[in-house]
Amino acid sequence: MTTTAEAAREGTAGPYALSHLDALESEAVHIFREVAGEFERPVILFSGGKDSILMLHLALKAFAPAAVPFSLLHVDTGHNFPEVLEYRDRTVDRHGLRLHVASVQDYIDRGVLKERPDGTRNPLQTLPLTEKIQAEKFDAVFGGGRRDEEKARAKERVFSLRDEFSQWDPRRQRPELWNLYNGRHAPGEHVRVFPLSNWTELDVWQYIAREGIELPQIYYAHEREVFARSGMWLTAGEWGGPKDGEPTEKRRVRYRTVGDMSCTGAVDSDADSIEKVIAEIAVTRLTERGATRADDKMSEAAMEDRKREGYF
Repeated sequence: MTTTAEAAREGTAGPYALSHLDALESEAVHIFREVAGEFERPVILFSGGKDSILMLHLALKAFAPAAVPFSLLHVDTGHNFPEVLEYRDRTVDRHGLRLHVASVQDYIDRGVLKERPDGTRNPLQTLPLTEKIQAEKFDAVFGGGRRDEEKARAKERVFSLRDEFSQWDPRRQRPELWNLYNGRHAPGEHVRVFPLSNWTELDVWQYIAREGIELPQIYYAHEREVFARSGMWLTAGEWGGPKDGEPTEKRRVRYRTVGDMSCTGAVDSDADSIEKVIAEIAVTRLTERGATRADDKMSEAAMEDRKREGYF
C-alpha cells in the first residue's frame, strides 16, 4: 500500500494535494495576512496592470468577508494607457477602496523633475513614489514584482527592507526559511513586499483564467495604431512619438505588460481570448519585460540601479 509520504514524493498525494496554483495562492494569502498582523500602515501598489490586479484579487480573498485593510497607491506618469486608468478607477469604486496617487506631472510642473530627451517617464517615478511613502508613513508596500521577470527582481526577497531613503541594498537581504518573514525595521525604514515572487507569467494567466478575473482589453489582441522604434511597436501619444520618419500603421497587437506608453511595446498577436494568450505564453522564449520594456534595456543593470534608488 502506498503511504501518503510516498505518494507525495511521486506527485500523487491524492485528493488533498494542492495544485501548483492553489499552493501559490495559499502562499500569497499567507503573506498578506502576515503583513496585516505585523505592520501598521501597509499599502498596495495598484496601476491597473495585470499583476496589481492579481494582487488585489488575492488581498480580497485573504480578508473576505471583511474589507481589505490596506489602501492603494499608484505612481501616475501622466503617460498611462487610457484603458488602464479607466479600469483602475472603476475597480477602486467597485470595492470602495482608497486610492493615493503620486503624480510625476506634478513634480515636472514644480520643476523638481525634468522631462527626459527620449520622452519616457518610467525612470522619473522613483522620487514621487519614495516621497509619497514617507509622507503617508507607509511601513509596508506591496509590489507585483515576480522573480521570473528580470535578473534584479530574481535577487529580491519576499520581504525586502528599504532604508530611510527608500534605497535597496542587496547585501542587507534577509534569509527567508520555511516561509518565515522578517519585517523588523527601524523608524523611517519600510519593507517592500512581493507576494507574487514565486509566480511566473504563465502562472498569472492560468490563475486569471481559473478565477475569471477581468482585465483591461489592452492585454488581448486588438487593432491599434502603432509605430516602430527600437524593435518595438509603440502607441502614438503626447509623450513624443512618433517622430519624423516613424510612420504609424494599424496592426493587430496585444500588450504583455503595461507601463508608461513611451517605453512599453506591443507584440504582434492574434490571441484575443485568455485561452489563446496562455497558449502563446507557453511557447515564448522571451520574458514579458525583456520583450516589451525599453526602460529595462537602458543598461545591463538598469533595473538593479533603479531599485537601489528606491524604484519598485
